[in-house]
Amino acid sequence: MDIQLKRGLLEVCVLAAIADEDSYGYKIIKDMKPYIELSESTLYTILKRLETADMLSVRTAEHEGRLRKYYHITPAGRKRIEEFKSDWAEMLSIYRFVTKEDESHVENNIPCGP
Repeated sequence: MDIQLKRGLLEVCVLAAIADEDSYGYKIIKDMKPYIELSESTLYTILKRLETADMLSVRTAEHEGRLRKYYHITPAGRKRIEEFKSDWAEMLSIYRFVTKEDESHVENNIPCGP
């Protein structure tokens, strides 16, 4: 997969993982695991990039005697998720063009042809 495309998809996945409640690194990885494997080093790089882009904010709190960073989605992060949802229709259209599949088959995850 194209590295820039994958990078953008992973960023949106991380934002979606914290959209409903603040979270921390290990929990984000755990929550995403059924859908996508993500290493700690990759996650923390993404979190730093999202923080720099003001798509999330960070607070530190004590947990069992240790400091833990909690990540909170910002309005800019929510906007990015909405942009992704809007872009998805175009992505599906491109997919259909490339694979020559019609819309009903793609939406139902049914491959065209024999």
